[in-house]
Amino acid sequence: MNNPCSPYHKAIELIGRRWTGVLIMALMDGPQRFSQLAAAVPGVSDRLLSERLKELEAHGIVHRTVEPGPPVGVSYELTAMGADLRSALSELQAWARRWLENPPPTS
Repeated sequence: MNNPCSPYHKAIELIGRRWTGVLIMALMDGPQRFSQLAAAVPGVSDRLLSERLKELEAHGIVHRTVEPGPPVGVSYELTAMGADLRSALSELQAWARRWLENPPPTS
């Protein structure tokens, strides 16, 4: 069995947090402002969105840029580390469509 402190476990704990995977997928389209992300992820509160973005920034997955104003704006984009999640998240998305959208009947 894998060590619970393994890099795999850390990755699952980070990406598996509520809304995190969806936020990363939304940022795959390029830099976005906070309001764009909020619209792309209906149901996430502003507080939780802000919290998740800070976590992703702290882990080096998201880069935050303050845009000069007026009005001053902030945009978020994936770092190389974050963009490198594309294939893994795409595979997870395909798996979810295959097995969770229309689950096979149980025997």
